[in-house]
Amino acid sequence: MSYSCTKTFFSRFCTDELKIEGNSYGSVFSSDILPSLGARINRSTKLGNYIISPFDPRYRAWEMLLVVLVVYSAWICPFEFAFLSYKQDALFIIDHIVNGFFALDIIMTFFLAYVDSRTYLLVHDHKKIAVRYLSTWFIFDVCSTAPLQSLSFLFTDHGGGIGFKALNMLRLWRLRRVSSLFARLEKDIRFNYFWTRCIKLVSVTLFAVHCAGCFYYMIADRYPNPRRTWIGADNPNFKQESVWKRYISSVYWSIVTLTTTGYGDLHAQNTTEMLFDIVYMLFNLGLTSYLIGNMTNLVVHGTSRTRNFRDTVRACTEFGARNQLPPRIQDQLLSHICLKFKTEGMKQQETLNELPRALRSNIAQHLFLPIVQKVQLFNGVSQNFLYQLVSEMEAEYFPPREDVVLQNEAPMDVYILVSGGADMLTHSGHHQVVVKVLPGDTFGEIGVLCDRPQPLTVRTTELSQILRLKRSTLLSIIQANPADGQIIMSNLFLVIFRFNKNIGLTTI
Repeated sequence: MSYSCTKTFFSRFCTDELKIEGNSYGSVFSSDILPSLGARINRSTKLGNYIISPFDPRYRAWEMLLVVLVVYSAWICPFEFAFLSYKQDALFIIDHIVNGFFALDIIMTFFLAYVDSRTYLLVHDHKKIAVRYLSTWFIFDVCSTAPLQSLSFLFTDHGGGIGFKALNMLRLWRLRRVSSLFARLEKDIRFNYFWTRCIKLVSVTLFAVHCAGCFYYMIADRYPNPRRTWIGADNPNFKQESVWKRYISSVYWSIVTLTTTGYGDLHAQNTTEMLFDIVYMLFNLGLTSYLIGNMTNLVVHGTSRTRNFRDTVRACTEFGARNQLPPRIQDQLLSHICLKFKTEGMKQQETLNELPRALRSNIAQHLFLPIVQKVQLFNGVSQNFLYQLVSEMEAEYFPPREDVVLQNEAPMDVYILVSGGADMLTHSGHHQVVVKVLPGDTFGEIGVLCDRPQPLTVRTTELSQILRLKRSTLLSIIQANPADGQIIMSNLFLVIFRFNKNIGLTTI
């Protein structure tokens, strides 16, 4: 089971498809291929011979392999530059293997289709792909992949010349792949945005600490007088220590400088170290601002809903007290605010309103049609009439003890109870329960269709989901479908007859 979960997790990195109940929705998270206005595009365009699609899961897997190798390069380049006077045999072989993978990627890029930034069309012409690559990143990719360390053996015995080591740092150009990966993951809703950003910020911090630590040691290692260095002042024979102990000491001083929590045990001893400290601390000002700004934005974004809710509750409480509203109305007011806070995260109606009308109609038919078909008021009407009704309905939530309809108010809407429960009440000196409303029942239709004030108050008894249909919309649909309108009026008379029979009233 753990293997299956691991496989599913890593497969998210290699595909842009969202799968819901076995159905795949391709390229919903990628840099999607969009046509310009009026342009035509075939999303299933057949690629030419030997052309690689940038959205192919196999190429995505290749990119993930390269990202792992980039992480290795990002760590080993500064480490070799500072701590290794010559490259050890094992690292020499590993670096050549890694360079081989990136050399292969350079060749593959000449066959990789790309999305044009102006037209958003997938370009798969060999010539255009080659011209674009040669005029952009080709030179940088070659310089970051060339075996410069091997070339240095032609000039020095151990390949440890400072100039060639500095050129070897060009491999850090590969870090742009990690930046592209994070940019893609941040837009992918299958990955938590908060944790993706946190991992990115932590990675940036660790890389900065690692590089600064390596440069700190390199300055001390190459200074003529070892005793007048930050590490030599405390341990004159530091070069005799193991490479890992020296590395840990360097990272320690780097991170206490970054966090400005130094204890005075280590400090700059010469002018070169002081100059580097000045540059590093100026860099830390920008890095710290970047980290604090991003973390503040993430935290504020996560708590803004709660803060707004508390402010709204406080404002409603003050409003009720200032206007001396009865306790029952104040309770309804706060219940409504609390329910709105619980349901606004779903953003159901907002999501529907942003969709095209045809898609909204399809969703409404899927959600509401089975319920509306069972309503007695619409028994016997045509299917086309029902389709028109459900396309105009809106779902709302009501907390317990909230009045949905008030007695004698002007008729505005027709309601269908989907879930929960409600009571119909009459005002005769005190509230009296006339009849209970069950899921599938309607209310408000008598006032709307008979064009008279609402005869009863309807108050929820528990959390209820209710479909609402505007009076003007219902009358317009009935006017456009006169045969169905006659059926509805016949059903209404039956509803009124049974209603009066059950409650013993003759006034409706």
